[in-house]
Amino acid sequence: MGRRSCDGPGLLGTFRAAVANLELHVDEINGLNVFPVPDGDTGSNMLATVKAALSEAEAAAVGGKAGVDRISAAASFGALMGARGNSGVITSQILRGFAEALAGKSRFNGLDLANALESGTKAAYGAVAKPVEGTILTVIREASAASVVIAERENDLETVLTVTLDAAEKSVARTPSLLPILREAGVVDSGGQGLYRLFQGALLFLVGRAPEAARPAAVPTAAKPSVLVAHADEGFGYETMYLLQARAGDHLDVDGIRDRLEGMGESVLVAGDSRAVKVHVHNERPDLVIAYGLETGSLSRISVENLDNQARDVRETRAAEFTAGATNEEPGGPGAEPAGRVHVAAVPVEDEAALFADGLNGKGPAAGASSLPLAVVAVAAGEGLAAIFRDFGVSRVVVGGQSANPSTGELLEAIRGLDAREVLVLPNNPNVVLAARQVAHLADRPVAVVATRNAAEGFAALLALDPTKNAADNATEMTSAGRAVQTLSVTTAVRDATIGGVKVREGQAIVLDPDDGLVAVDNDTSTAVLAAIKALEPGFELLTVYYGDGTDLAATEALTRRIQDGTTRGAPLAPDDARARLDRVRAEDFARDRFARPVADDRPTVRARGATAVPGARDVAERVRKQRRSP
Repeated sequence: MGRRSCDGPGLLGTFRAAVANLELHVDEINGLNVFPVPDGDTGSNMLATVKAALSEAEAAAVGGKAGVDRISAAASFGALMGARGNSGVITSQILRGFAEALAGKSRFNGLDLANALESGTKAAYGAVAKPVEGTILTVIREASAASVVIAERENDLETVLTVTLDAAEKSVARTPSLLPILREAGVVDSGGQGLYRLFQGALLFLVGRAPEAARPAAVPTAAKPSVLVAHADEGFGYETMYLLQARAGDHLDVDGIRDRLEGMGESVLVAGDSRAVKVHVHNERPDLVIAYGLETGSLSRISVENLDNQARDVRETRAAEFTAGATNEEPGGPGAEPAGRVHVAAVPVEDEAALFADGLNGKGPAAGASSLPLAVVAVAAGEGLAAIFRDFGVSRVVVGGQSANPSTGELLEAIRGLDAREVLVLPNNPNVVLAARQVAHLADRPVAVVATRNAAEGFAALLALDPTKNAADNATEMTSAGRAVQTLSVTTAVRDATIGGVKVREGQAIVLDPDDGLVAVDNDTSTAVLAAIKALEPGFELLTVYYGDGTDLAATEALTRRIQDGTTRGAPLAPDDARARLDRVRAEDFARDRFARPVADDRPTVRARGATAVPGARDVAERVRKQRRSP
């Protein structure tokens, strides 16, 4: 199990390492630069941008109490103000989307990271008038998509970032197949490679390693001089950049500005909001671009570069290096590793994270192991929920949902496959309780049933498990613990009906209590959920949202934000004393105020936890240790 979450100082440390890794590879990235202009400065521009972002983030962190929302917002502002070049502006927009997704959070987990990367992708594409595939845009899109897929299965930061890095590396390798000029030059996209290096530095920090400089290249990593010469007569004109701010009392029309500049030049980037935007344009008349900016608002940080002169200098330098290289070959052969590639391996963990991974992954005790005094069998409606049960140390998970209840025989088979003297069964569905009780009479050892009505009650029950007690005694206490939480299930009406005197139409969102009683109904799912939460008994301090088939990460994030807004902005869903504890609860390992976890089921569940103490990860780990050590 990798690192589950990250706070403000952790985010700042991760960002420092990302910037440091980019700086170590800036020459490598500059050498790849051929699109949109072969001016050899993509790495330098990206580095200047993220350094400006880091400077703002470090200023925001003075005092050491800043959460991830403040750190990411500061980095976003710094990147916008310090963005240089095409690659820098796009990078600033990735950071802007990242910060928007983390707004209001003091820490974040793997799902939050995936959602933030997806938000960064949308912001980056939105800033470019004519997105070109085979560039940094493609890399962030494919990397963020991979992060969402893995985060919905394994919600820890190290795993999500590892998969993100791998997807970015593969995406960079594919860029020449998408952009002809890259294929002709024999290079990958420089901006995409820069983004890969940022991800790489971040992951190195998470696994406790320092960034390393690129290894000497076995072959030239720069573009072929012949290709640069072939494109020399195309002409690139001038690159004009400035910060455009709205005049007092006015607002900027970002889309209108982008459309107007599209008629003036190429490689148009307009990034920002109604208050301020960063403008980037390539054309032959920088005076017209600046004049338009003066008509629209107030200008600062104006920069005009002659791209033809930059491209010529790069061509001459690379041609000279190519000529020298023909007579002074570097060592290395066909089998040499590509320059700059760093292989990252996870660092072994010797604490309770390793304990959970050791023999308690849902497969039961290893062959030949001594019998457990007590084991747990749980019914789960999909792999997402099953993974959570395994994290709690459940020995066997039987698949079964609302419309696919497991049989008595399947439950009995699961119990017989365990090397344990006594067994607890968590049915996690009212329709499975009877079958579980039948199994208790048929089994060849003591079996007790904890009559949990859904997975959320199952999780709460497991927190009350005492491995020093027998199955029967545990069942009583665990059932009480499960019923102490309030739960709601969200689904869609499959036909017109009247439930409890309330008319429900086909297709409406309905929210049910644990016994399938109707709590709320509405055409809008979020509205129905908010109404149902308001109907809960007051006094709860934590809301947990589980989602599955029929919805996605973006919709769940939107729902959780509406829930969070409802608890903090004038329409409280919980008492003031409960809301005051949200920040403290959010920092706990197994209890956070907003935790979205994927499950393979079409019934999202909302759980409200009462004010009773809930053990964290170390408490659960200690209980598992006692269970494993008991004779």
